[in-house]
Amino acid sequence: MKMISSILIFIAMSFAFDGFSQVDSTSSVGLKTDSVKEIYIQISGVVVSGANLEPVPFVTVLEKSSFRGTSSDYYGFFSFVAIPGDTVVFSSIGYKKSTYVIPDSLMNGRYSLIHSMEEDTVKLAQLDVYPWPSREQFRDAFLNTDIPNDDLTRAQNNLNQEALALKQEAYPAGGSLNFKWQMQDVHSRLYYAGQAPPNNLLNPIAWSQFVKAWKNGDFKKKN
Repeated sequence: MKMISSILIFIAMSFAFDGFSQVDSTSSVGLKTDSVKEIYIQISGVVVSGANLEPVPFVTVLEKSSFRGTSSDYYGFFSFVAIPGDTVVFSSIGYKKSTYVIPDSLMNGRYSLIHSMEEDTVKLAQLDVYPWPSREQFRDAFLNTDIPNDDLTRAQNNLNQEALALKQEAYPAGGSLNFKWQMQDVHSRLYYAGQAPPNNLLNPIAWSQFVKAWKNGDFKKKN
């Protein structure tokens, strides 16, 4: 009987000690988790000018230590996630850089603010721009300038085919022109799918137009 009683007491003490260990371990883990848990807050607000309270668009809004943040929209509105105690830096061209410290006593998940920025005036040194190195060269160039007599001559010079052709060779094709050529090529392949494309060497209308142009002297070299 004493042996059975001893065994029952040992088993009871083992379960009690095991339960106590689990409770202590759970509480320790819970304390550790709570100690490292961070509170994230949605920071929203508007950036305005301190001079006239007008919204300041496209302001860079960054957290100082982690460099995470956002930029304000056209109406000065911004929104991003931060931690209480973070230092937020506001910067924009034409305004002085400013900071704002988020209160570390915040407990809810949202915080709103209106941040004003002071205009930064940058004075540049005076600069005189002259098209010619000296007054004498400017006077000679001005007096020797060949100015067209009428609007027709100026229009003809601006629309000179040789000059336009040289400019066309110098500049690459734009996006709209490349897209147009691509669509024309796709349309041609779909139109003639399953058949041979036409050959203008066997086209009587094309030959008629060629002979007519040859008789009219369209292929003669123009002086």
